[in-house]
Amino acid sequence: MTTSPQRPAPSLIATLPGRYYTDPEVFRQEQERVFEALWFCAVRAADLDAPGAFRTVQVGRESVLVTRSRTGELRAFLNVCRHRGARLCTQESGQVRRALQCPYHAWTYDLDGKLIAAPNLVRMPDVDRSAYGLAKVALREWLGYAWVCLADEPPSFEETVISAAVERLGDAASIERYGTERLALGKRVTYDVRANWKLIVENFMECYHCATIHPELTDVLPEFADGYAAQYYVGHGAAFGEDVGGFTVDGSPGFGRLPEVADHQDRRYYAVTVKPTVFVNLVPDHVILHRMFPMAEDRTVVECDWLYAPDVVASGADLSKSVELFHRVNAQDFAACERTQPAMASRAYRAGGVLVPTEHHIGLFHEWLTKTLAT
Repeated sequence: MTTSPQRPAPSLIATLPGRYYTDPEVFRQEQERVFEALWFCAVRAADLDAPGAFRTVQVGRESVLVTRSRTGELRAFLNVCRHRGARLCTQESGQVRRALQCPYHAWTYDLDGKLIAAPNLVRMPDVDRSAYGLAKVALREWLGYAWVCLADEPPSFEETVISAAVERLGDAASIERYGTERLALGKRVTYDVRANWKLIVENFMECYHCATIHPELTDVLPEFADGYAAQYYVGHGAAFGEDVGGFTVDGSPGFGRLPEVADHQDRRYYAVTVKPTVFVNLVPDHVILHRMFPMAEDRTVVECDWLYAPDVVASGADLSKSVELFHRVNAQDFAACERTQPAMASRAYRAGGVLVPTEHHIGLFHEWLTKTLAT
């Protein structure tokens, strides 16, 4: 059996061909031209809560080491010793006292990346210790997270990251009112999803599936049952149902509105996609932020943080009904993506599928991706 490409009906939009989700070469190009070229949300800044705290993250093909210096600033480096290329830190996270030492030949770097010691280094006075320091990676902080970029000349952070909030909400102030950088981590769940990262992005961008697989979500946000995503026009936030008390799994009240959230943002849900790998979900009393780490063409690790006012977390308040709503949404979405992934290699999907009009955001995402890969 063979399938031949055909022009979609006028009301439908063609998707990417199936190979974009299965071909290792396409994934390699994405690593090079997307994940390693653009700003990538690496780690929550508060996780590195003291000098010497570090975390390693996979960004494209590179392991990136993010650490806090002795003076309190965040720093990012390629996780590679400058001597013979050994991986400097092999743990995902940890704490060092004053320096980072390679476990192979003991080359040692301070928390600003400078080479400070190595066996017999004093016998080599011609070695410039700064020149043989760790390879630095550009870093910016926004929303309480460290964003890194591996490019030699990183693109404008304002035009490629903050602009996503402006494009979605109308202005940067609308996301800044939630004070995400001042919130406390209430819950973190890591999901290992056996699906291509783009399937997860596409799923998040549309609500055509919501009535089918998200009964709890559509109970809280009734308009989602009609298939319109939160992003269907600039500044739109999906309204809570009239009898809904809060963004919880059973619609019971949540916690007090965050102090700077505007009246027009109350009792509404907003979603922002920051390409390539971040979703920001805004509700009056908390923020849910997803970071994706694409590991292979058919595997994506997703780290999801639930963030609340510090006094809510410190009080020991029961967060379970609040967390459970989006945890169920995540599990439902990721199961759908994993059901879809095998079909990407089918001859029936060789030419791709189609999008309905309410999924037009996905078509724009595909246009952005193909343009980015072509540069």
